[in-house]
Amino acid sequence: MYVGNLLTPSLDGGAVEFRLLGPVELHTTAGSVDLGTPRERYVLAVLAADAGRLVPIGTLIERVWGPDAPAGARATLRVYLAHIRKVLDKANADSDRPAAVVRRPGCYLLDVDADQVDLHRFRQLVARARDAEGGDQRAALLREALDLPGGEPLADLSGDWAERIRSAWSREYLDTVLAWARAALGLGEGRSAVGLLAELTDRHPLNESLAAALMRALHAAGRGSEALKHYADVQARLVDELGTDPGAELQAVHQDILRETPAQPARRAASPAIVPAQLPPDVASFVGRRQHLDRLDALLTEALETGGATAPVITAIVGSAGVGKTALAVHWAHRVAGRFPDGQLYVNLRGFDPSGQMMDQATAVRRFLDAFHVPPRRVPADPDAQAALYRSMLTGKRMLLVLDNARDSAQVRPLLPGVPGCLAIVTSRNQLTGLIAAHDAHPVALDLLTLDEARQLLARRLGTERVATDPDAVAEIITSCARLPLALTLIAAHAALRPDFALRALADELRDAHHRWQTLTGDDPSTDVRAVFSWSYRALTPDSARLFRLLGLYPGPDLTAPAAASLTAMPIERVRSLLAELTTTNLVIESTPGRYLLHDLLRAYATDLTGTTDTDEQHRAARRRILDHYLHTAYTADRLLHPARDTIVLATPSPGVTPEQATGHQQALDWFTAEHAVLLAGVESAGAAGFDTHAWQLSGWQTWRYRPSPTGTSPARTPTWAVSKTPTPT
Repeated sequence: MYVGNLLTPSLDGGAVEFRLLGPVELHTTAGSVDLGTPRERYVLAVLAADAGRLVPIGTLIERVWGPDAPAGARATLRVYLAHIRKVLDKANADSDRPAAVVRRPGCYLLDVDADQVDLHRFRQLVARARDAEGGDQRAALLREALDLPGGEPLADLSGDWAERIRSAWSREYLDTVLAWARAALGLGEGRSAVGLLAELTDRHPLNESLAAALMRALHAAGRGSEALKHYADVQARLVDELGTDPGAELQAVHQDILRETPAQPARRAASPAIVPAQLPPDVASFVGRRQHLDRLDALLTEALETGGATAPVITAIVGSAGVGKTALAVHWAHRVAGRFPDGQLYVNLRGFDPSGQMMDQATAVRRFLDAFHVPPRRVPADPDAQAALYRSMLTGKRMLLVLDNARDSAQVRPLLPGVPGCLAIVTSRNQLTGLIAAHDAHPVALDLLTLDEARQLLARRLGTERVATDPDAVAEIITSCARLPLALTLIAAHAALRPDFALRALADELRDAHHRWQTLTGDDPSTDVRAVFSWSYRALTPDSARLFRLLGLYPGPDLTAPAAASLTAMPIERVRSLLAELTTTNLVIESTPGRYLLHDLLRAYATDLTGTTDTDEQHRAARRRILDHYLHTAYTADRLLHPARDTIVLATPSPGVTPEQATGHQQALDWFTAEHAVLLAGVESAGAAGFDTHAWQLSGWQTWRYRPSPTGTSPARTPTWAVSKTPTPT
C-alpha cells in the first residue's frame, strides 16, 4: 500500500491512535509517543495489525524474529511487552479511549477499538463505501480512506513478516484506488483521478486494471489521445515481457475510446467476461466439518493478510471416495466467494470418472480461457503457450479456483496460478504428495463424519421429528453406512421417497449384504456407492487391486505390512509399496504408523470384489496364510514370555507365510498388545471358516493368557496389557 502525501484525518476526542500505514507510531492528544527500540515497535505492530484478536505467542515470535528466533526469544518478548504496557499506561493518562495489551493463555491481544488503528479504520471506510447506496457517498468514503497517513506501511520495519504485510496491504490500497476511480467516473469527476492513477501505473506498469482505469480517467478528462498512447505503451510492454496481448477489459476500454463512447467501468466489471462465477450450487444440507471449515478460513485469512506472499495459496482436500470432498470445497467456496472480487473458476477434472477418461490439461486450460472470453484467434496452438496465457490472465487478479476430482499432482500443475493473490482448492482421492512437496500446498485430510454429524445430516434431510422417532434404527443406519456422507445421503433420499416407511425398514435392508448395495444405489453412477468405489479400484495396479480384494477376507480391525505380506504371499517390501499405493488413493487408511484399516463399507466392497473375482480355493489359501501368520508369530512371542512352558507342535506354515520374529521379552509383549483385537477376531474367523486347529491353538494356547490390564489405557491410544499370572482358560 502506498498513499500519497495527503492530509491526515485524526480521530475525534482524546483517543489513543496507532499508525501502521507509514512508520509505526503511537499518537495521543499530546502528540507522538516514543515506542522504544525497533524490536518493540515490531511487537506493537504485530499486535495492532490483529487488534482485538488473540495472537499466539509462537506467532508473535515467528513474526518478530522470523524462523530463526533465538532460544531466549520468549523471555525477551515478555520484556518488550512490559515496556509497551508502560508506554500505553502513560499514553492512556489523557485519553478517553485507552488501549491495553492483554494476556490470555498462550496468547496476547491489543485491546483497542478497531478505528483507533489506521489500518482498520481504512478497512472500515472501504466496507462502508461498499454498502453505500449513492455514488457520491461511496466516492467520499473511499476518498477518506485514501487520505489516511502516507508512505510505505511499516516503513521503519524490516523482516519477512513486514515485507509480506507491505505486499498484502499494497493490494488492498490498489483495489481501493480502482474502486474510487470508478466511483469518480460515475459522478463525472474522472479528471480528479488522473494524477493518482498515473502515479500508480508508473509503479505497476503490467497491472491491466490500473491501465484501464487511467485510460478511462484520461478519456473522461478530454485527453483521449493520451489514453490511446498509454494503451499502445501497455500493449508493447505486455508483448515484450509476457508474450501476450492486453486482456478483455483493457481491449474493451480501447475500443470505447476509439468509438468516442464513454467507458462504463461498473457495468464492465460485472460482465461475465470479466468476472467468471462458475461454482456449482451449494449443498443445502451441508452439516458439520467445523474443524475443516475453520482450517480453510485460517488459510484464507493468512492468504489475505500476506497477499499470498510470493506465491499463490494452494489447498489440497484429500480423502476416500464418497467422503464429501467436493461438498466441502464448494460449500466453503460459496461462503468466501465475496472475498474474491475477480471471480471464481471451477472445473471437474474427472480424475476418477466411470468412463476412465480424465480431463486432459489442455481441455481444462481452454475452458478457463473461455471463461475469460478470450477470442479463439488469440489462443495459441501450443498447449504450453495456452497455459502461459491462462496464467497471464490471472496476473493482478484475486480469484478463487476450485480444481475438483484431480487424479494426481501432474494433472493439476498446469492449472495452478503463478502469481500471488489467487487461492486454489484441489480435491482428490489421492494424497497429492507431489503438490504438497513442490508447491507448498496445505493438506486438509477429510475423514468420515462423526456420529453427531451423521445424525445432523439425516435430520437436515428427513426432519428432526422423523429421525427422533426411532433413534435405534438411526444408529443402525449410521453404522451400516460407516458414517460415509455419500451413503447417508442416498439412504436419506430413499427415506424421503418413502415418507410413510419407518426408518427401521431401511435399517433392516442395510443389514442384508445384497439389499445394502441395492439401497446404496442412486439413479446415476455418481450416486452409486459401489460404482464410486469402483472408480478408485480400477485405477489400481493389478497387485494393489489383489491386495485390496484380499483385505475383505482379513479377520481383524487393522493389519501391518508383515501380516499383509502373508495374506498375499508376497515379499514384504513389495507389500509395503502396495500399501503405500492404497493409502495414496485413500482406499486404505494408515490409522497409526505402520497399521492400516478400511472403513466398513470399503471392507464390504472388498469382500464383494474378492467373492466375484477370486476362487474359493484362493479364498481358503489366503485365510490359511493369515491364520498361519498369527499362530506362528504368537507362538514365538509366547515362548519368549514363558520359556518354561510346555511346547506344542505347530503345522508347517503355508508357502508365502512370513511370521514375525520378536527378539526379546518387551518386543513380544508389545506385539501381543498391538495384535490382541486381531487375534481374538482371528479365533472367531478360524472357527467360522472350518480351521479348527488354528481356532483352538490361538484361543486355548496363545490368546487367553493376555487380557487388558485393569489400569490399562484405551487400545486406540497407548494400550497396556498384562500377562495373567493365574490363567484360567475357557
